[in-house]
Amino acid sequence: MSTSQPSVSIVVPVRNEADNIAPLIAEITAALDGRWAYEIIYVNDGSTDATGERLGAIMKQRSNLRQLRHARSGGQSAAVRSGVRAARGEIVATLDGDGQNNPAFLPDLIAAVEKGAGRVGLAAGQRVGRKDTGFKKFQSRVANGVRNAILKDGTRDTGCGLKAFRRDVFLMLPYFDGLHRFLPALVRREGYDIAYVDVIDRPRHSGVSNYGFFDRLWIGIMDLVGVWWLIRRKKPTPEVTEVNA
Repeated sequence: MSTSQPSVSIVVPVRNEADNIAPLIAEITAALDGRWAYEIIYVNDGSTDATGERLGAIMKQRSNLRQLRHARSGGQSAAVRSGVRAARGEIVATLDGDGQNNPAFLPDLIAAVEKGAGRVGLAAGQRVGRKDTGFKKFQSRVANGVRNAILKDGTRDTGCGLKAFRRDVFLMLPYFDGLHRFLPALVRREGYDIAYVDVIDRPRHSGVSNYGFFDRLWIGIMDLVGVWWLIRRKKPTPEVTEVNA
C-alpha cells in the first residue's frame, strides 16, 4: 500500500512488545484495509527486546508500516507525540501496543472525527468490561473521579489508549509528560467538541505492562494543578479575518 497520501495515521507506542507486534498489526490492517488510505506508525520507545527486529521484518512486507525509534525510553506521552509529529494523515488514531485495545473499534473512532465536520477535535474510547484486576479498576475509578471533579472534562475514562483526533488540534496543545491522560480537557479548552465511543476491553496478547504501574494509574498532582491552571487562564480565541486592500 502507498504511504504517499494517507488520510489517516495509526500511532502505536511500544516498549518491549515483540510478541504482540505481528498479531496487532494483522488486526489493524483487517479493520482498516479498504476503508481509508492509511499508515501505521510504531514508535519503538527504547525497546531492549526484539521489537525493532519484528517491526523491520513486517516493514518489508507492508509499505505503509513505519517505525520510529527512541534511543532511550521517553514514556508513553513522548512516544505518542513523536508519532503524531511524524504522521502524514490529517486524522490520527492511537492504541496501546499490548493488544488490550481492540483495533476493530478504530473505524468508529475515525468516523466520529470525520462526521464532526471540524467541530469534533477528539473521539475518545471509553472502556467497558475491563480486564484489569479489581484493585487496578478501583484505582482507575478514583483517579478518573478526582480528575473529572477538578477539570470537569465530562470523561469517565481518559486512560483508554483508543483515541482519534485531528492532528492539527493535537499539535496546538501544550506538551508535557502525561499529556495523553488530559486530552479531553485540553481539547475542550481549545473550543472543540469530544465524541465518545464505548469500546470493549480485553486481556493483553502476551507479556506484562512495560509502562510503569504509577505511570499508568496515578495522575500527577502537579500535572492536574497545571492543567486546571491552563483551563482557568484560557481566553477566548479572537475571530481573525484578513483585510485586503
